[in-house]
Amino acid sequence: MDRLTAILEDLISLSRIEQDDEKKAITLQKNPIKNVLKTAIGNCREKADLKDVTIDCVCEENLFAMIDPALLEQALANLLDNAVNYSHDGSSVHVSAVQKEDSIIIRVQDHGTGISKEHLPRLFERFYRADKARSHKLGGTGLGLAIVKHIIQSHGGYATAESTPGKGSIFSLHLPKE
Repeated sequence: MDRLTAILEDLISLSRIEQDDEKKAITLQKNPIKNVLKTAIGNCREKADLKDVTIDCVCEENLFAMIDPALLEQALANLLDNAVNYSHDGSSVHVSAVQKEDSIIIRVQDHGTGISKEHLPRLFERFYRADKARSHKLGGTGLGLAIVKHIIQSHGGYATAESTPGKGSIFSLHLPKE
């Protein structure tokens, strides 16, 4: 029953994001990226501690973007949750945010199981799972990365993934600077 509830909550969340984006109801304001990163990391800290996974963060103090902080926190929480779930016990997750010309790139990098190359193009699709048995066991709904994609698109950006099996993954959120 908990799994069904989680799926329903994620579907409702995804539906709201899509509807708000279509109606242009998402309000973007200039906010510091570092605050959003700190909050998202803080929300994932307990789960990381249970696996002895450290989360470190590098972000310039004066890095600002036009964002909805709550939505961006949700996207980052989904990425961090996956990073912790798929990381080996005692490993680390690295979060960084940098400005590149006219965009801000936020990266979440883990040192976990990694994802085979053939799965990368479909990762952000609803209900797509690269490792069906493992993701069910970890309690995922198959909607987390679809939610990430739609949140970032509602900010005028896009999400990408790189991975090497056995070494880990890097998920990047590309946001317009302003």
